[in-house]
Amino acid sequence: MTDQPLVIFTPSGKRGHVAPGTKVLDAARSLGADLDSVCGRRGVCSKCQIAPSFGTHAKHGITVAEDALTPINAVEERYDRVRGLKPGRRLGCQAEILADVVIDVPPESQVHKQVVRKRAEARDITVDPAVRLHYVEVAEPTMDAPSGDCERLLDALKAEMGIETLGMDFALLPGLQKVLRKGGWKVTAAIHLDGAPEVIALWPGYHEGVFGLAVDIGSTTIAGHLTDLASGEVVASSGIMNPQIRYGEDVMSRVSHAMMNAGGAAELTAAVREGLNGLVGALVEEAGIDKGQILDAAFVMNPVMHHLFLGLDPYELGQAPFALATGSAQRLPARTLGLDIAPGTRAYVLPLIAGHVGADAAAVALSEQPHKSDDLVLVVDVGTNAEILLGDRTGVLACSSPTGPAFEGAQISSGQRAAPGAIERVEIDPVTKEPRFRVIGSELWSDDPGFADAIAGTGLTGICGSGIIEVVAEMRMAGIVDAKGLIGSAEETGSARCVAEGRTQSYVLWEGDETTPRITVTNNDVRAIQMAKAALYAGARLLMDKRGVDRVDRVVLAGAFGAHISPKHAMVLGMIPDVPLAKVSSAGNAAGTGARIALLNLGARAEIERVVGEIDKIETAIEPRFQEHFVAATAMPNAADPFDGLRAVVPLPEPSFGKSGESGRRRRRS
Repeated sequence: MTDQPLVIFTPSGKRGHVAPGTKVLDAARSLGADLDSVCGRRGVCSKCQIAPSFGTHAKHGITVAEDALTPINAVEERYDRVRGLKPGRRLGCQAEILADVVIDVPPESQVHKQVVRKRAEARDITVDPAVRLHYVEVAEPTMDAPSGDCERLLDALKAEMGIETLGMDFALLPGLQKVLRKGGWKVTAAIHLDGAPEVIALWPGYHEGVFGLAVDIGSTTIAGHLTDLASGEVVASSGIMNPQIRYGEDVMSRVSHAMMNAGGAAELTAAVREGLNGLVGALVEEAGIDKGQILDAAFVMNPVMHHLFLGLDPYELGQAPFALATGSAQRLPARTLGLDIAPGTRAYVLPLIAGHVGADAAAVALSEQPHKSDDLVLVVDVGTNAEILLGDRTGVLACSSPTGPAFEGAQISSGQRAAPGAIERVEIDPVTKEPRFRVIGSELWSDDPGFADAIAGTGLTGICGSGIIEVVAEMRMAGIVDAKGLIGSAEETGSARCVAEGRTQSYVLWEGDETTPRITVTNNDVRAIQMAKAALYAGARLLMDKRGVDRVDRVVLAGAFGAHISPKHAMVLGMIPDVPLAKVSSAGNAAGTGARIALLNLGARAEIERVVGEIDKIETAIEPRFQEHFVAATAMPNAADPFDGLRAVVPLPEPSFGKSGESGRRRRRS
């Protein structure tokens, strides 16, 4: 036990105990959390802004009191008065830690900005958007025909479009008459056609250029693509960390926060909406357009994110039978979601598949079209909560699997989010057991000339998700870790890089230097990856059972993380079923692609709503064989499935270290 407060920094996950009265900035630096500051603690640069999170944090096992930090001091009051602090923000160079606390470091306060790898994938999409522009001349009012300006505008548009019914968004009425007169009774109207046709924007005279947003709200990151609705071109892409991460890295932690704290759900809703508005601001700045030109938006997300984004209580999603408040596609004004865009902007939220299989999985289905495949395809969207689809023309099955945040670099001793300086690629010589690696921000390997100079600006900061996948798989192929997940000793492996840590061993990936501490892969790290990949494989195997097959024809890795992991390393770990490596492909950010398709093609919305209704949903939490598959899948690659195809092309040594694969058990005495 210790009387020193526990401080947990998000999104980095860095944690530790500090002496009472320690400034947040000093705590961040001592624990390796990424918090900027350039003014020498004078409280004038604001780069060290932080956001403490109060209430019960079930994920971390602590309750944060309102007085966990010292009260706002005179320096902070002066800064707030002169330049302004966002509600809930503090200056890390001034606030002192008095009790256990969870502290979020917002993106603008991070030295090494998070790399959100959800780019817009190249894809041919038939452009048939829900928003159309129409230029019309409107009859002027006269004493003989004193009808309202709105009615005469609608009559002109109905005649132009050849339709009988057309509505007007009430939000346009206050400015309608000024627009008509400014344009000399000639205006351009934006008509939204998803549902009953309605005018949602007006410009005086002739106007071109309307845009839409395609947004993937993930548990860890939020990615948005600003798209020209006429051409389908992506004009700007950007991403941020999901601000909700300070309440827990996985969705169930956030459900717990909503359940255990009065107003907790509203906090989470406000956080994600604030983050989205910041993302929109970054997108329009990059594209050089006005927010008023964004008139349509399509959103995809998992069920918990869906409920919190829409302002729905996620309580029932935290317990069987995991009932949704609603799973239908939603069509609603963006302003009701707290989005600061144009008054008439419309939002389309794709339908959910089941209580744990969300609109993001529906978007993957829209993008990858398993229901149109001639061969049996397994589509795996790898993330904190993995969505899995299995199917062909005869039918599609779907489930989700709680992999947790280990694949994102969390719960790993030297783990971190993807950011410059993080190790992302690893190779280990099977003979010498010596490693080499690459870090984000440099194309050089660690044994290449000039590597040290190339990373001088970022340093070497830790291991991100793709790096931890590769290093554990490479350790397995090099005989450093056995199939059960136990790291061998230096004597057993023949490598001095295997060092004792308590009752287990660790593998030294980087010896460290004067600027970077030693980076190791511990047995607990291996165990975390085993648990995550076992959940993923068990979900896929369960769908195969339901389909009555032992093999699939091909595997598609979807998601930003899926795009950056090597199929060979994924299969060595046993993350995915045994198929020829040539039959494993990456779809990149398939959920984001599905959102773009729904944004740009009106018919695609009807299609995915029909397809979702035909998908068979499997709930892993109540399937008795899930646990059986999970246990077998903790071995690398698997204790029950032989992986003969993989073994034919990849050497897998079969050492056996210690008494068992349990990382915490005592090793056999000699």
